[in-house]
Amino acid sequence: MKTKILVIEDEVKIARFLELELTHEGYDVELAHDGRAGYEKALAGKADLIILDLMLPGLSGIEICRRVRKESDIPIIMLTAKDDVSDKVMGLDSGADDYMTKSFAIEELLARIRVILKRRGKKEDQHNILEAGPLRLYKDEYRVSFKESDIALSKKEFELLAYLMENRGIVLSREKILDHVWGYDYFGDTNVTDVYIKYLRNKIDQKYGLQFIHTVRGVGYLFKQPDNNGEQPLSS
Repeated sequence: MKTKILVIEDEVKIARFLELELTHEGYDVELAHDGRAGYEKALAGKADLIILDLMLPGLSGIEICRRVRKESDIPIIMLTAKDDVSDKVMGLDSGADDYMTKSFAIEELLARIRVILKRRGKKEDQHNILEAGPLRLYKDEYRVSFKESDIALSKKEFELLAYLMENRGIVLSREKILDHVWGYDYFGDTNVTDVYIKYLRNKIDQKYGLQFIHTVRGVGYLFKQPDNNGEQPLSS
């Protein structure tokens, strides 16, 4: 899975430039153009690194950095139009990992991103493992296990389970699941989502007597970790 970078930048041209360059380098990029929207996206926890402008409408970069640091150790590179030592110190003191002054060379920014991600090392590797109690999914290995016993899944079953686990606690519509797992150009049976949910339930929920996958009637599906590592009985 691609490394995801959240860019919080109110200057649309700069944000678009960063989006194009980072996408070209193979990163998955998400944009936010004001402080509050950026803070909400940062808290969603789906990004691997944040590029954060110092001066933002709604909520300043410094305040975003301080608040995010209370919840997460996600790497943050702060950007500012001012080449001022006090701004740099304030940014780093608020929890930023690095600091760059506009206008910067994109090659330098890319190099700093690589250094920070490499420095995280083991933490980066941990992002490739999804856990829900005794259930583990290893993205890089295309492997799923329950209490160390491997579960044989097809490629689509694996991708469906990974999508559900990545969005734990979020109700996903059948359409969202279909688009993400099978793609926008899929023209097959639209009930394929329900069929594969049934496959997963047979191989995990039913087999181990736990309920990870819940149906939200009229909407879609929800993945939740059973209470007490699996003491929650299956619903009828």
